[in-house]
Amino acid sequence: MNNNQTMKIRMEAYDHEILDKYALEIVEAVTRTGARVSGPVPLPTRIERYTVLRSPHIDKKSREQFEIRTHKRLIYIADATQDAVEKLTELIMPAGVEIRIKA
Repeated sequence: MNNNQTMKIRMEAYDHEILDKYALEIVEAVTRTGARVSGPVPLPTRIERYTVLRSPHIDKKSREQFEIRTHKRLIYIADATQDAVEKLTELIMPAGVEIRIKA
């Protein structure tokens, strides 16, 4: 990897506390290698709302509402070296966090 390589890491999760914890872990691991890091930048939360009938027969007006919130964070890494990439691959992420890396 070139010395002036930039990377974008986009993280998504339903739980914002776990997302913030592991975003901080990524930032700490990469800054130890000497790369410049900006972030984590919070992106807008996607909220999906669903309305469901409580009973299929009688009470048509009785409904229940649910929502799913997807929290997102963005981390920019400038001057990423091969050592920084190795540190990223060594990190163990929990099952609920989705990570996309663009180089």
